[in-house]
Amino acid sequence: MLQDDDFASPLKEFLMEKSRTEEGGYVCGRNVVEFVELPETQQWIEKKYPGSKATISLRTGQRWLKAMEWRFGQKPNGQFKDGHEREDVKRYQEGFCKRWLEYEKRMVLYDNDGKIESWPTAFPVPQGRFRFRLVPVTHDESTFYANDRRKRGFYHPDQPSSLKPKGGDGASLMVSEFLTREWGRLTCGDEPDCQARIFFEAGSARDGYFTAEDIHAQVDNAIDIFEAKSGGTMTALFLFDNATTHTKRAPNALSARKMPKGPHSHWPAPGVRMRDGKLPDGSPQSFYFDHDHPTMPGWFIGSENIIKQRGLLMAGKRTPLRLQKDLF
Repeated sequence: MLQDDDFASPLKEFLMEKSRTEEGGYVCGRNVVEFVELPETQQWIEKKYPGSKATISLRTGQRWLKAMEWRFGQKPNGQFKDGHEREDVKRYQEGFCKRWLEYEKRMVLYDNDGKIESWPTAFPVPQGRFRFRLVPVTHDESTFYANDRRKRGFYHPDQPSSLKPKGGDGASLMVSEFLTREWGRLTCGDEPDCQARIFFEAGSARDGYFTAEDIHAQVDNAIDIFEAKSGGTMTALFLFDNATTHTKRAPNALSARKMPKGPHSHWPAPGVRMRDGKLPDGSPQSFYFDHDHPTMPGWFIGSENIIKQRGLLMAGKRTPLRLQKDLF
């Protein structure tokens, strides 16, 4: 019956639907038995194969799964999609695409072979007519280890076993680099000061750990190199991924993360104060009591007071949780 498309196709659709509803997304031989026992399947079998057996065993269902290329094991991981359809995520993606298309109007476009496909047509930009052309400068980091090597390949049983190096992967070397379509690596000469690339030996007993301060220093140098390379006639568009070293907030940035509900003597940290926010009418909103306050001089006022000042807290209602969205 598996060779008959009129039977195999509905069975495949039935199993696919089960894979979306069963726990873990898996199916088993029992699901094949369930399909065969369906009234419409029974009628089809009686009509197509009169007098034949209209039921199957669990073992037969398992064999049929294998014949239909279902394999027992752990499903391979695919791309994460959780949250991709959230309204705020879609708005962000749409805004990003719209912004990129505006940037693209100022770029020289290349084909897959690296040949120029089109030149931009000039129009007024904030940077001035001599800096109209926009050059994307991409950044990435790669880490290499002393014991990096191929671990799989063809071998013969008569070959002697090879000894593995001690110490696991060994010492690491991180390379942080900027690349462009126009010039390749971002450099302005062969001297060390003309290289935007840096090498970093991570480890507590070596160079330490790569931080936001390190990437800031590298970007400052990359900007100088870009200015020298372009002669001040282009504008760089630096592009970074979402690594934590690329997303550090300013010390006084507005943030509702771990914000206490009530007043606090030193939040977010001793000696650190958030900058003022803005009330709905555009006037500044300080998040701290005055220094001459009788009982809490200079204290953080707490999220509940912030919300009250903005008219978001109704009498008898609980404090809203999405402060980051509502306030900042």
